[in-house]
Amino acid sequence: MHMSNRFDRRSFMRISGSGVLAAGLAGPLTACGGSESGSSGSNELVWWDYLVEEARQPGMKALIADIEKQVGVKITRRTFPFAELEPAIIKGAASGDLPDIAIVDNTSMNSFVPQGLLTDLTDRVKEWGQSKAYYEGPWNSGVIDGKTYSVPNNSNCLCLYYNTEMLEAAGVEPPKTWDELAEAAKKLTKGDTFGFAMSAIKTEEGVFQFEPFLWSTGGDLDTFGTDGAKALGFLKELVDAGSLSKQCVGWTQQDANNQFVSGRAAMQINGPWQLPALQDQTKVKWGVVPIPVDKEPASCLGGENWVILKTSGKADQCWEAIVRSQEKTVLAKYLDGLGLLPARSDMADAGKWATDPTLKVFVQEFANARPRSYGANYPQLSQAMAEALQASLTGSSSPQSAARKAASAITPKLQK
Repeated sequence: MHMSNRFDRRSFMRISGSGVLAAGLAGPLTACGGSESGSSGSNELVWWDYLVEEARQPGMKALIADIEKQVGVKITRRTFPFAELEPAIIKGAASGDLPDIAIVDNTSMNSFVPQGLLTDLTDRVKEWGQSKAYYEGPWNSGVIDGKTYSVPNNSNCLCLYYNTEMLEAAGVEPPKTWDELAEAAKKLTKGDTFGFAMSAIKTEEGVFQFEPFLWSTGGDLDTFGTDGAKALGFLKELVDAGSLSKQCVGWTQQDANNQFVSGRAAMQINGPWQLPALQDQTKVKWGVVPIPVDKEPASCLGGENWVILKTSGKADQCWEAIVRSQEKTVLAKYLDGLGLLPARSDMADAGKWATDPTLKVFVQEFANARPRSYGANYPQLSQAMAEALQASLTGSSSPQSAARKAASAITPKLQK
């Protein structure tokens, strides 16, 4: 895994009272209690996560206290900066320093499962009988080769934000299709304002924003040579028309949002983790709609999953802890307290997201949000897509030849 990109890949994707977890990278490793592998005491569980923002600690503590009381366990929690959790688990597999239970980025399933690090939860899930209560995308991020290895902790996805005043002034409706997006972006481009902004940076962050365009063509990674070319071609046309800044090849999702907040972009693709910043400012009035569609509605899925480490020896107690965390009253309180969205479709009307019209759009878009479940080679697949996006948008090669080149790198790495 090229770790330099891991922070980009995170499901960043997070609404948080304290804003984006940019700080997830900073801060020391904190251990509450020992850091022994799993746990020694018969009722002690060692728990690892990277939900380190200060504003979230009361919510985490409340959940832990509830699980300790209801399940009859003692939890020793250890937190990591985002980029350090996955390497710590991989390294721990060799050293024997592993937790019993962890909350991990859903893309980590791509590396943990093939390495045999996780407990197979298939039978427990079957007996529990609640898998159908979850949106398909979040649930399937933990299903590999027909076996279930995780339960979603929370979810997020991408939508289209638009500046309501700019659209009204230009007599433009929020776009629903690619053609409408291109037309609206052209009309909205004036002076130093571009009609549309997105992140196309050469990391998973840019790929996360590009993938909905690929999937919307009706294609996937196995048809990248043709469908990838179509998606890349559409975005290149926006750049050629002057509707999307050429600078987007260097923009993170935060940069795209800064363009939008400063009035230099009339529309942007982004996630719910931008909401705190948008709600705190008064300069721009905005709304949110699903990402415009070519053939099929599509969004990209971010979020975290609960996993039980194979080395734990306390899978039953860990499972009870997960089940308790998923009880609706417990889960609604946890998600509200941490500024997260539910992966359960049967909770769509049971939290802040039920009354907040913006959050509602994101929750509804989960039905079209897909996980990046492409197996252990995903980092290389992502890199090939990132290179194709850069080459197309900078004009260093045509979308067709960039897509062909990417397809030749992708095809041998796709898991049959």
